[in-house]
Amino acid sequence: MNDKSEAPNPVMEEVAGKDTSSTVAVAGHPIHAMTVHFPIALVVVTLGCDVFYWWSGDPFWVRAGLWSSGGAFAAGIGAGLVGTAELLLVPGIRVRVASWSHAVAAMSLIAVMGLNWGLRLSGDIEVLPHGLLVSALAMVLTGMAGWHGGKLVFDHGIGLMISDKD
Repeated sequence: MNDKSEAPNPVMEEVAGKDTSSTVAVAGHPIHAMTVHFPIALVVVTLGCDVFYWWSGDPFWVRAGLWSSGGAFAAGIGAGLVGTAELLLVPGIRVRVASWSHAVAAMSLIAVMGLNWGLRLSGDIEVLPHGLLVSALAMVLTGMAGWHGGKLVFDHGIGLMISDKD
């Protein structure tokens, strides 16, 4: 057998040794993890509004989609600012590739959420098919950003508080 595969990787040891404690937190709980739920939920709601409009033709869903897309964008800006602060302030987060993948996917998502809201607000877009397509793209980007964010939590232990009792 090759003994090299069992030898510890010095780069991985150095990465694992860096502090991942949240600096933007309330009582040790990371604010970014608390705020991402709102834009995620509102992206799903916006896509749902578009699908219900497609199904029913009721203009209520157009108005609801305008409000939910605006809320998604505003909440995404807030979550993105907090996440960017964590990324830049915590060395243990900054050295992990999944952090940068998550950041790129999340910033792309915020841009698409802003596009979705801006086009609806200005009236430059018809909900069918363009609004629905932009909402579907936002949903795909939400999945990508969520996947990488989940990797940070579950694989790298970012944002976890471990007590002496555990």
